[in-house]
Amino acid sequence: MIKTILFDVDGVLLSEEHYFDASALTVWELLISNNYLALAPEKFKTDYSKAEIKSIRETVFGKHDEVLKLMKSRGLNANWDMIYLSFGHQLIHLLSQIKEKENSSINNWLQEPITREVLLDIGRVLRNYPVNQDFDLFVSDFGESKETKQELFNYLNQLAEERLGVQTEIFSGINALWSVCEHVSQEWYVGDENVEKSTGKPSVQLGKKGFLANETTLAAKTEIEALFSFLKDSGVKIGIGTGRPELETIQPFHHLNWLKYFDINHIVTADDVLKAEKGLNERRSLSKPDPFTYIMGLKGRNTSVEDCLRTTLPISNGEEVLVVGDSLADLLAAQKMECQFAAVLTGLSGKDARSDFEKHAADYILDTVLDVREIIEKN
Repeated sequence: MIKTILFDVDGVLLSEEHYFDASALTVWELLISNNYLALAPEKFKTDYSKAEIKSIRETVFGKHDEVLKLMKSRGLNANWDMIYLSFGHQLIHLLSQIKEKENSSINNWLQEPITREVLLDIGRVLRNYPVNQDFDLFVSDFGESKETKQELFNYLNQLAEERLGVQTEIFSGINALWSVCEHVSQEWYVGDENVEKSTGKPSVQLGKKGFLANETTLAAKTEIEALFSFLKDSGVKIGIGTGRPELETIQPFHHLNWLKYFDINHIVTADDVLKAEKGLNERRSLSKPDPFTYIMGLKGRNTSVEDCLRTTLPISNGEEVLVVGDSLADLLAAQKMECQFAAVLTGLSGKDARSDFEKHAADYILDTVLDVREIIEKN
């Protein structure tokens, strides 16, 4: 009997589309803006039209989001990770075009943290050469690998050695460049008004309105609210385990009037995961497909990180817990816990994801999150 349901947010309750738009705009800005590599500053602005955003996204991630889909299929779930991987790969490609004449500089750049100041320095050198971007390389380069999640970051180090002749560990894990990517992304997503609240740092580039006020639900707001009410009346506890930061979870839930159905102690976000990672003695990712997010969502945020990490897997009451997600990362996390898993076909790949979920033996495959009700009624 299912007693607890833990929901992912993006691709399950709320649309990911604006996140993917912001991710593409982030990679684009890092490449062309005067604040970073400055390869085409005349093309940069802070207020693109919908058509322009669509064009930039197709340039960065492919006409049919092939780059995003590849990363998703390898268990990468966080948009910040996707941005970092995409930009890091493009950076290696750009440096490979100047390696014959700038080998010493490249070696120096890849042995120290890549901060914004280092990107500015790299950009000053790149602009002396006729370099070009090639986003199509991502699928061909990473399609040859078998890496998943954290190993994808390490694969950037391998590519750096193969393409640049430089041995480095600079691309592994959460680092200075990852933080630069994160901050630019937050500027695009939450806008000027919320950047400092979201990141603790002021905007580098002002003028961005943000997408936060334009969230799209993946079923009618009232129908999702009715589902939450039904679950509550049925005695089922509900929680959240999301890769979204807290601001981008709590604020939309507040606007949608959904918060009243949740105990805030069981809403776990990317902020909780990042805080936990910073407290570790070793560099290690705790984001999905690591089950940490859902373990804390189950136990509550008032549970210590140490207690969550010491949780014996599989958990003893896994059959009583249902995880509802849209990605392979969610499924793998649930399976490590031996919880039940319901895949919803409202994520990036839509109904095309069914075969992957079938291959990985999802317990349920649903057209929409609203179908969770049938699972409980039959339970």
